[in-house]
Amino acid sequence: MVRLRFSIPTLILKATHNIDGFTLLEVMIAVAVLTIALAAVLGLQSRSLSLAAESRFQTTAVLLAREKMAEMTTAGLEKLASDAGDFGDAFSGYAWRVTVQNADLPGIGQMKGRLKRIDLAVTCGEGELYQYNLRLYRFFPPETID
Repeated sequence: MVRLRFSIPTLILKATHNIDGFTLLEVMIAVAVLTIALAAVLGLQSRSLSLAAESRFQTTAVLLAREKMAEMTTAGLEKLASDAGDFGDAFSGYAWRVTVQNADLPGIGQMKGRLKRIDLAVTCGEGELYQYNLRLYRFFPPETID
């Protein structure tokens, strides 16, 4: 029979080196990595919400601007004037501003006053956070000017 001899210090030394678990340094590094990853994910979420709001504005503003510009296109010369307003309760927060000017070009003497530049701005948010601009040139035949 073979007898193995172990001394007490050898058993204690082996026991201290074979302990399963994590050290404090390993835990701190893991927490730091998770914190950085979580901060990145939250930053992406915030940017995603911002882009969704901007996309919603762009979609809505284009449709509202087309509707308002259609009104300006069908209006006669006497009703064509600079104005501002909002789109009512259905689109609360959205406002519009129309500017009408003569678009007289040099060298078109007989056409003076017949070409109008219509600028439309659709805005949304406090301090006009979002803005969509549209420009239209409209020509009026001579019989509509007099």
